[in-house]
Amino acid sequence: MKSNCVEGDGHVPCLFIFGDSYSDSGNNNNLPTVAKVNYHPYGIDFPSGPTGRFNNGLTLPDFLTQFLGFEKLIPPFADTSGSDILKGVNYASGAAGIRFESGKQGGFVVDLGLQVKNHKVIVSEIGRRLGGDEAAEEYLKKCLYLVNIGTNDYINNYFMPLVFPTSRLYNTRQYAQLLIHQYSHQIKALESVGARKFGLFGLFPLGCIPNAILTRGTAPNGSSSCVQEQNRAVSIFNHNLKSLVDQLNTNNTDFPDAKFTFVNTNKIFTQILHKPHSFGFKVTKGTCCKISSAITGLCFPLKRPCENRDEFVFWDGIHTSQALNRIIAISSYNNSIIASSITSPMDISQLARF
Repeated sequence: MKSNCVEGDGHVPCLFIFGDSYSDSGNNNNLPTVAKVNYHPYGIDFPSGPTGRFNNGLTLPDFLTQFLGFEKLIPPFADTSGSDILKGVNYASGAAGIRFESGKQGGFVVDLGLQVKNHKVIVSEIGRRLGGDEAAEEYLKKCLYLVNIGTNDYINNYFMPLVFPTSRLYNTRQYAQLLIHQYSHQIKALESVGARKFGLFGLFPLGCIPNAILTRGTAPNGSSSCVQEQNRAVSIFNHNLKSLVDQLNTNNTDFPDAKFTFVNTNKIFTQILHKPHSFGFKVTKGTCCKISSAITGLCFPLKRPCENRDEFVFWDGIHTSQALNRIIAISSYNNSIIASSITSPMDISQLARF
């Protein structure tokens, strides 16, 4: 399953993935939640069919795994065993958020705090295999940590006022600060058990996902448009996350050898929405599969999706297509698709070589 777009560097011995449904590779399959997709048409373009990935094929971390030179995709925590853990683990959980409660209106999901706790279990096992905690920490310092989370803190929390009180307790600036504070706490917890190389992904404009447009995006002239309230909230979060990366790179007294980079997915996403044909897309607002509910945004089981999947930005009402994931992965890995960089202060390939 090698990509012919980017040469893998092979500079990191292992890769650990944290996040939500944009990164989940099967951790939710056996959880009591509506946020699981181990059924057709999900995985229609994945070699083994449905796996629990929330799109038609490869996720953003899957592509980055290939670009980094790994022979196999990183397995989900739920299915990890034996020596697999020395290559890395995917802890991401569909509908999960930074906050404990985000996304849990549909059942149990593994929030970021619990993902970090699961990682500590794996770290202990790595220590047992390598001969102790010190050996494990030295090994993990060479590994790469990708974190892509926060979407559900908005679409399955803040902008769901009938279920969650957060929009009544905090304005958008206060809420973003709260999220980044909790996010920072989990990053420090990862650093404390050896993590040193971090790629932190910003959120793309959530007001432009099909579900947002379908439920809240009608413009005064009757046309469908992005929900600017949600996009403005995301912009604040992204700005604060970028500031956190800058702070951790310049004033990280506890772990001065740690390196961070921020991936501005909002930037590449906005460029694609502005000039979709330049990137090979023809449909930017519609969904490739027929969705079963405007609430979940998930595909109707067993219904045949569109044939021209590579021309769709979105696969279902929330999740990006394999084609878009590939573009974002290449852009974040070596900035080769767009003229202006979407990573700061370095791209993923540079981070891997540190």
